[in-house]
Amino acid sequence: MTAEPAPAPSFAGLHHRPGDPLLLPNAWDHASAAALADRGFPAIGTTSLAVAAAVGLPDGEGATREHTVGLALILGSGPYLLSVDAEDGFSDDPDEVAELARELWAVGAVGVNLEDGLGPVRRHAAKIAAVKAAVPGLFVNARTDTYWSGDGDEKETLRRLDAYQEAGADGVFVPGVTDPGRIAALVRHTTVPLNVLHSPTGPTLGHLAGLGVRRVSLGSLLYRRALGAALDAVTDIAAGRAPAGTTPSYADVRALERSVSASESANSTGWSSVPRCPPGNSVKAQPMRAARNSVVRCRS
Repeated sequence: MTAEPAPAPSFAGLHHRPGDPLLLPNAWDHASAAALADRGFPAIGTTSLAVAAAVGLPDGEGATREHTVGLALILGSGPYLLSVDAEDGFSDDPDEVAELARELWAVGAVGVNLEDGLGPVRRHAAKIAAVKAAVPGLFVNARTDTYWSGDGDEKETLRRLDAYQEAGADGVFVPGVTDPGRIAALVRHTTVPLNVLHSPTGPTLGHLAGLGVRRVSLGSLLYRRALGAALDAVTDIAAGRAPAGTTPSYADVRALERSVSASESANSTGWSSVPRCPPGNSVKAQPMRAARNSVVRCRS
């Protein structure tokens, strides 16, 4: 008798494995996400820097809402759990951020990252609460930028994290903190999984696991490394040297292609068809909600 395969872990479940934090690599297109999934990563995030840089727009300034949803539409049906970096939700209005959450959930995302940009705590907490009310199943990772763009004030960091946890955040994210003592203090203080950003000069993944961190994101690191590898390669070629590093073959990249119909391929360049529910309605969860061009059913 053949044993039944173990059920795949939920996205939330990947954050509740003591000593084994979720290592979340961040992709910027279908090929990068598919290649990472092929290496065995069960969950993939997006990176707002790469989304913005790909179209020449600024990161963190609310300029890439449609591009972010468009990428989620492309990645949402992939064989991995998708979490979307949505900057601050692209609006100060909690209802509009909730609408964004509905769109992301409808195309297959299971998580969203919302950053506070050091803006008003109440406003960010209201966004979190609105998203959880609209899409209860969406994992909300609430980010504070006290270390990323602030001075790393510990009391202010804890004040913000407390408010976001009370608003219903499923996890909290403090990018920029690298001191092991401060990370351990944050773990002790929080009641939801702590997410930190990997730093090449900071604690290793194993060290972070020992501190109690439950999620380690790579942010824009892989994208920036890819750009660096391209520049290194062309510099080597110009100097008469063979490029170093790993180079996937043409066939390797072709193997990452999705199976699409002709009609889907013809419509794949447009993002204006991303489904939306009327304001005040929540998305009705469907097993096939991740399918592109699927009908999204809303409920009042």
